[in-house]
Amino acid sequence: MRQISSILGVLIFCLSAYLYGQTVSVYVTSQAGDRITPKPAIHFSNIAADHDRSLREIHIDDRYRDQKIDGFGASFLEAGEVCLRRLDSAVQERVLRSLFDLEQGAGFSAMKTVIGATDFMSAGPYYTYDDYPGDINLLHFSIARDLQPTGLIPYIKRAQKYGTFALQAPMDYPPDWMLFDISKHQDVDPRYFPVLAQYYVRYLSEYKKNGITLDYLSPFNEPGIYTKISAEKIRDFLEDDLGPLLSTQNFSTKIQVGDFGNRSDTERFLRVILRDRMASKYVSSISYHGYEFKDYAKITTLHHQYPTIPIWMTEVDHSYGTDTPRSQALPRYDFEDGDFWGNQIISDLESGASAWIYWNMILDEMGGPYLLSEIHRDEAGNYQHPVVIINQKTKQITYTALYYYLAHFSKFVRPGALRIRCGDAIPRVRCAAFKSPQGAMTTEIVNSRKQSITVQLRWGKKALKTRLMSLSITSLVWQPLPNRDSAKSNMPAAGHHR
Repeated sequence: MRQISSILGVLIFCLSAYLYGQTVSVYVTSQAGDRITPKPAIHFSNIAADHDRSLREIHIDDRYRDQKIDGFGASFLEAGEVCLRRLDSAVQERVLRSLFDLEQGAGFSAMKTVIGATDFMSAGPYYTYDDYPGDINLLHFSIARDLQPTGLIPYIKRAQKYGTFALQAPMDYPPDWMLFDISKHQDVDPRYFPVLAQYYVRYLSEYKKNGITLDYLSPFNEPGIYTKISAEKIRDFLEDDLGPLLSTQNFSTKIQVGDFGNRSDTERFLRVILRDRMASKYVSSISYHGYEFKDYAKITTLHHQYPTIPIWMTEVDHSYGTDTPRSQALPRYDFEDGDFWGNQIISDLESGASAWIYWNMILDEMGGPYLLSEIHRDEAGNYQHPVVIINQKTKQITYTALYYYLAHFSKFVRPGALRIRCGDAIPRVRCAAFKSPQGAMTTEIVNSRKQSITVQLRWGKKALKTRLMSLSITSLVWQPLPNRDSAKSNMPAAGHHR
């Protein structure tokens, strides 16, 4: 009897799909107050039966497939763990769940950590893993700082309880004694290249002993801005030292050449590194930073030149050192800022990025705390904008508009999905579309207009109408077979938005 009921249920389900068309789940974040809110399902129908020529159209073509998606997320930095630990323990876990849990949160799937100190490794003074001059045998190498309660290792392992994510790691500076002149040149002395390669291997080994595997090692962070190393020297270091040494080790870690400070630097450095056959064979992917918010075509060119090498956008933010004047307060609490980031994400995806990683994941209400070490370019007044704001006085948690726009991508576009063609010619409306290995389809539509608009989405011989709310992002999700029910949303409350 139970088997007959089951068969009848399937037949009714299939009949419903035939009568009403393929079911599409709808999730909306908008200025009106929606926060990844499930809306009533809508349905595809045949174009001939339901084609409204008066509506603006978005075209989805899953025959055209581009880059594979590796994930979306932000960065593990001491500043975030410092802020997090000032909350009650249960509240701390709730915040982590909101970031990494796929069902109850954003499901971040690609994350960044750092090798030694950088500007938001702020639980103590500047450090590297071996601050003993001339220690070429690395006898004093230690990751003790990263094992402290506010260190990176506890932070990462806490996040791993709630989700699975790829992890990449760049380095601002090696130990100062490996540099020519810390006060001026800050360039690595090639005599120390073999030691530096061993330094990276020790880092990977110590992290592995503590239960953390780095998926990607990116040897230099913003080369030429921090460590003043040239493209030619990076090429030689990869070819002669790091590449050969890492290939002899029992690590799954791959080399991700970067993280270049902007798109223009990325093109300039890679012109030297990837054209060298011996160096390029050690490069598994490319990473760049999205500062300056321009030159997307340079990444598109690289993507077309090296279509088999994934490209990651691994750092960007609002800060007084990048795009924010001192007259404008950071962090940002306004909802309009989410629209800015939604457009940035789509621009990077359109240029070929396989992953998109923001910089600070958690900061306090001032945009800190930050590390001060001016000789290493970690200067005073370095307040920035995070994904989540924790007020250290009131303990109020604000999930910024950036959080919600980024979560639309991380939650619904999972690793392994392929970007497919999404044609739009509607002013101030943009879309990105994806197809999972199982055939599930996701379309992300950003409406930057101050008015709502009804559009028609065309997919093959099918079409549907959907209303885009003013200043919003809408996720449309459909499976290869119709899906009767929209998923429930367990996303955190919005916090406050001025």
